[in-house]
Amino acid sequence: MATANALSAEVKAELLRRHNSTRTTVLSLLVAVVLLSVLAFVSQKFLTERSNRSLDMIARISIAIFGLGAVALRRTKFAQMRLQDIAAIQGPSGLMITLQRTTLLVAMIGVAAALIGFVSTLMTGAPAYTYQAGVVAAAVLLYGYPIRSSWEQAVQRYTSDESGGPKENFS
Repeated sequence: MATANALSAEVKAELLRRHNSTRTTVLSLLVAVVLLSVLAFVSQKFLTERSNRSLDMIARISIAIFGLGAVALRRTKFAQMRLQDIAAIQGPSGLMITLQRTTLLVAMIGVAAALIGFVSTLMTGAPAYTYQAGVVAAAVLLYGYPIRSSWEQAVQRYTSDESGGPKENFS
């Protein structure tokens, strides 16, 4: 269990392991989004532009919904009461699993937005879809980027101290 001032070595090791793997995944996905934009730019001369108004609206609305939905999902999943409940029931390990899974889910939603843009580019020949979706995806990935100090604070804040009582809220 966590002490009042620091995390135990076991909890800290698990936190570092989970954080590093999550960080690496998010950064890799960010690179993939940039590479999709580069691919759209390079393939521009091989695509013929075709206007498709229905696809245009569907793509733009889908990308916006994915971007806003990712932000709403992250805020909901990282709500204080929810994290307190998870930590109380599952302990520090369960809390870290939740932090990791939520971060990866938000990142995947961002990448899905980028893929929608890229497919729209392939279907219409207009690279602007990939660029716009890439900006949304990059914003989602950066918004959901895992910050280790935040994860450490969350584990310290929401896990029980040695006396078994809940920790005090730092905010």
